[in-house]
Amino acid sequence: MAYKQLASSWQSTFPLSTFRATNYLIACLFSSGACIQAAHADLNDINRIYHTAPSLASFEICQGGGCAQFDTLSLTTAEWENVTRLFTPLPHTADAERTAIAQAIGILEDIVGTKIGTAADRAGTFNNSAYQHQQDCNDEAINSTTYMRLMQQAGLIQFHQILDTRTRKFFLTGWPHSAAVIQEVDSKAEYAVDSWFYDNGYPATIVPMAQWKEGYIPTDSPILHREAPNDHSTE
Repeated sequence: MAYKQLASSWQSTFPLSTFRATNYLIACLFSSGACIQAAHADLNDINRIYHTAPSLASFEICQGGGCAQFDTLSLTTAEWENVTRLFTPLPHTADAERTAIAQAIGILEDIVGTKIGTAADRAGTFNNSAYQHQQDCNDEAINSTTYMRLMQQAGLIQFHQILDTRTRKFFLTGWPHSAAVIQEVDSKAEYAVDSWFYDNGYPATIVPMAQWKEGYIPTDSPILHREAPNDHSTE
């Protein structure tokens, strides 16, 4: 219990961007398979990307683990229509909106992946070092937040607000893992938006925050068969 309180205290003490990058860099000490370009991870880049308002004309996407590499790109009207179709007509319930958000993140991953080389990004982090253009959970959390902000700016998200990313575990309680977060406006219920569990282009997994914090992982996620640590529920 003391370990959990200590981890919670550390997480609340440091900015989440610092906490995410620190998690990734420490992970490299424990598993070379998790290290892709960690030495180049730049906290300034993470902070800039995470706190800069994206637009269809210009937004940044992280890859390489801990945002070791970032790419600036744009979306055409035709590409963005693949997203708006999922929200046409606009969902009438928060649950339907979450379904549309999850599918839209998968669509955007597919579109972006062909532009920056992440189309072959595999689920998880460990055992992926031989593959180029991989994304860890930190990259995925930041990118999913960016995608949802684009949806929000377009008026597609009505029933939720986008919160800061969240990290579960801190080595003493399990392998650290981060995800994007949304909050239902009426109920104030929080949901983890996690695109790390599946290969690039699959819909994101959206589950209640309490369930996610307990180490939730979909039973059909590829990481159950690929990941190295004994605790497969975390990164």
